[in-house]
Amino acid sequence: MTSIDVLDSTLRDGSQGEGISYSVQDKIHIVQALDELGVKYIEAGNPGSNPKDMEFFQRARALKLENSRLVAFGSTRRKDSSCAEDANLQSLLSAETEDTVIFGKSWDFQVTEILHASLDENLEMIRDTCEYLTKRGRNVMYDAEHFFTGYQKNPEYALKSLEAAVNGGATVLCLCETKGGCMMGDLRDAVSAVVEKFSKAVKIGIHTHNDSGLAVANSLIAVESGATHVQGVLLGFGERTGNANLSTIIANLQLKMGYKCIPEENIKKLTPICRRVAEITNIKLGAGLPYVGQSAFAHKAGMHIDAVLKNPSAYEHISPDLVGNERTFLMSEVAGRSMIIEKINKFDASIKKSDPVVAEIIKEVKEKEHQGYQFEGADGSFELLVRKAIGKYQPFFKLHYYKTSGEIPLIEEGLYAFAQVKIAVEDHIQVAAGEGNGPVNALDNALRSALKTFYPAVEQIHLTDYKVRVLDSKSATASRVRVLIESSDGSDSWTTMGVSCDVVEASWMALVDSFEYKLIKDIEKKYQKYI
Repeated sequence: MTSIDVLDSTLRDGSQGEGISYSVQDKIHIVQALDELGVKYIEAGNPGSNPKDMEFFQRARALKLENSRLVAFGSTRRKDSSCAEDANLQSLLSAETEDTVIFGKSWDFQVTEILHASLDENLEMIRDTCEYLTKRGRNVMYDAEHFFTGYQKNPEYALKSLEAAVNGGATVLCLCETKGGCMMGDLRDAVSAVVEKFSKAVKIGIHTHNDSGLAVANSLIAVESGATHVQGVLLGFGERTGNANLSTIIANLQLKMGYKCIPEENIKKLTPICRRVAEITNIKLGAGLPYVGQSAFAHKAGMHIDAVLKNPSAYEHISPDLVGNERTFLMSEVAGRSMIIEKINKFDASIKKSDPVVAEIIKEVKEKEHQGYQFEGADGSFELLVRKAIGKYQPFFKLHYYKTSGEIPLIEEGLYAFAQVKIAVEDHIQVAAGEGNGPVNALDNALRSALKTFYPAVEQIHLTDYKVRVLDSKSATASRVRVLIESSDGSDSWTTMGVSCDVVEASWMALVDSFEYKLIKDIEKKYQKYI
């Protein structure tokens, strides 16, 4: 089985998509998700372009990745400076990644009209940059920007640009279909020519955009033509109409075309990890996405359901569990038991699929998902739901009331809101107040203050992320919202959520789940210590 090196550019090319913005912590979580999936390379950003990417690479040095290698991205040196004087190249070196992607011009028009350089100058820039980084211990992958347009206009020069990268020590020549307009036959011819000329010396790669709706198809054609390195974005978003969708490419190559892209056992993680990345990105995973979308294996009432119940292969091109997805029947709502029982067994292996409590849990999950809950991205809240159903839950306090208020203009710099809570812990009543830069922050501080007398461990909890998603934009300010809160105690992390038409109430629900999840886990750890 031929192996394909997959490079995911969610954090670099994907982040250029409209409405996409990652914090450093978001980037770290996505790296961990992609590492769990098993992609070989993660192109994590351009350290010379902004302070956020540089901070990421500094923090990423502490990450222990099992499958993936981080890659820093940058351009060839400027035409009027040496490599040693080029600030972007120095930033690439300071990122301290073993692997580096360098992009340069392969289309003569781009060289003369955009760079305002001579054709020979451009070749020197490519060769010098690759050689400079190679001599400093970096594995250089060369992205030939606008290669296919350049090959159509001036094939001789496009190939010379690749030769310059090879002469500089590049180990991969990645052919970039930058404008997204190349037709399949033209792409096949160009890739075949490059494979014939260079594949004995280096690996040939493909990087496509989706402006003509052909990014996935062209990537697969490139592999059939001899490419063994594929770049893209896990969920396909990116500038303009997006990048090649790696979730589709990986599934097609590995399940249908006989190539190995990720460890075989990891292909079942494809859907859950795509959902996780969508949640971190704060976007809705497209229901119609091949393989991983919610509708990828959905069947409506009538002939299709009747046929699928008799034999799923009647209307399904693969079994959904191969990619960690599930079959759904839209009218009968018969779905999810296997996925639910698998999650339940992670913390209570004694429960069987036939136990009545499983049906009760599935019913409640479906009801809550109808309300707007999304348990795929909230492991903590899902575990609490199950614990309540199976009798492994205890409430740690009872709420009497909470209230929040705001002040404009500010009384004090940074304080926009105030909160008060009254709770009961057994027979004890506690009233506490909190200030913050918003009502949720103030409420968090007030609840923490009220609980710490009884449960000192809440002081260890830190909110590492907070996301709000409007579930029904047609209702404007009366819309139902879903709030996701990610928390950590320094060693473990968990996500909880709440859904309401009131963003403060939804936040309160997520906060309570977060605190109770931590306290339950602490009790179980203490119990395990003494058995």
